[in-house]
Amino acid sequence: MLHPRTRAAIGAVRDAGIHVILVTGRMFQAVRGYAREAGIDDPVVCYQGAVVAEPVSGRWLRHEPIPLELARETISVLNDEGFGLNCYVDDELYVAEITPEAEQYAGFQNIELHPVGDLLAWLDEPPTKLVVIGDPQILDGLKQRMVARFNGRLYISTSLPYFLEFASPEVTKAAGLAFVAEHLGFSREGTVAFGDGENDIELVDWAGYGVAVANAHDLVKERADFVCPSVDEEGVAQVLEAYLDSRA
Repeated sequence: MLHPRTRAAIGAVRDAGIHVILVTGRMFQAVRGYAREAGIDDPVVCYQGAVVAEPVSGRWLRHEPIPLELARETISVLNDEGFGLNCYVDDELYVAEITPEAEQYAGFQNIELHPVGDLLAWLDEPPTKLVVIGDPQILDGLKQRMVARFNGRLYISTSLPYFLEFASPEVTKAAGLAFVAEHLGFSREGTVAFGDGENDIELVDWAGYGVAVANAHDLVKERADFVCPSVDEEGVAQVLEAYLDSRA
């Protein structure tokens, strides 16, 4: 649930006629409830930018999945490396088998797991994204090997330290937000974007004014125009309140 101060700040910004866009790596079904709780009816950017969807109607406006053969190649390589993975198709989560890691992930996101056995044999349509869950140090090494292996053919990024995510090369959070900006008619220059994870670097770079929270990844803080208080201090709400006070 959103903290009351953050929910109130979002509501005040929307009441002032300003768009509020949620941009996340999460599935649409996992973020839709947060949008409704905050009263947000603008499109949400999900799956690292692979999906843009309307939280009220549920209609998808953009979908950039991983091409099927590229996804199958990725699964095969990860299997050879000894890693299981999450596979996302039609906004549902599929796994080869239910493991403690998969259960923890599903519980964290409050979503259902669908075990299908051999993912490579099962997959017959392009998935929205693939995710490996593991120890951050192990994933750092895997990321380096996968970046070298696929050489730009995939978007590969860490979201939380223990999630390594794979998506279409056309996908970033910035690309998803750029789609929404064109759809709704607001400018890049007039956009303020907040980020914390490594997968927010492109988003913070794209916006006219990029803000990192104090507990953000070091690279995000380096690229941001401003560093606000941490998530625990509701730094985003503090910035929104300050912005509205300056307009007043």
